[in-house]
Amino acid sequence: MSLPRRFAAKIVGQAIALFARFITAVRADWRGIEPVNKQRVYYANHVSNADMPMIWSCMPPNIRRDVRPVAAADYWLKNKLRAFVGPEVFNCVLVDRRPEARDESHDPMQNILDALDDGSSLIIFPEGNRNMTEDPLLPFKSGLFNMGKARPDVDLVPTWIANVTEIMPKGEVIPLPLICTVTFGEPIHVEDNETKDAFLERASTALVDLAPSREDRL
Repeated sequence: MSLPRRFAAKIVGQAIALFARFITAVRADWRGIEPVNKQRVYYANHVSNADMPMIWSCMPPNIRRDVRPVAAADYWLKNKLRAFVGPEVFNCVLVDRRPEARDESHDPMQNILDALDDGSSLIIFPEGNRNMTEDPLLPFKSGLFNMGKARPDVDLVPTWIANVTEIMPKGEVIPLPLICTVTFGEPIHVEDNETKDAFLERASTALVDLAPSREDRL
């Protein structure tokens, strides 16, 4: 990236963070961990296009600098604006979701593991798609388990985003002013001899347990 583009990306990133905090008063609740710059995988519920910017914006700048969201290449490369914001502002790790891209010569997980090996922290959405149902979570894909098995020393941090569906209702472009809370829970790891299904169930439970109760939302 050229110096002017790097400068522009930094300015746009700061503007996005300020805009998110101004519109949503997004608040971080570091309930299970301290806000320190340690390598982590933050895995979160996914209900809106605003999810990733909300998590990213509420992190302290020294943490945000080393955090890379994992995102779909087909979404972020759809036009020139997204191709600038995703890869250059958020420094996304882009994953090709097309079925034909999953063959022996191309492992989508490799980009993610390479980012971890470079020392980056990650933001991921293990449901894979936005949850448009009444259930708190969709079933998790296997990616989180694969990361935990491949890089067992990296903390996997459940991260619950509350109120973001009200901020960015489906089909809306302009966010509605409303307080958003991002809760960071206690890290988990894949245990010895733990099966994929058992781990994903445990990871899902750890995430849902961070959701505010109805009384808390009132």
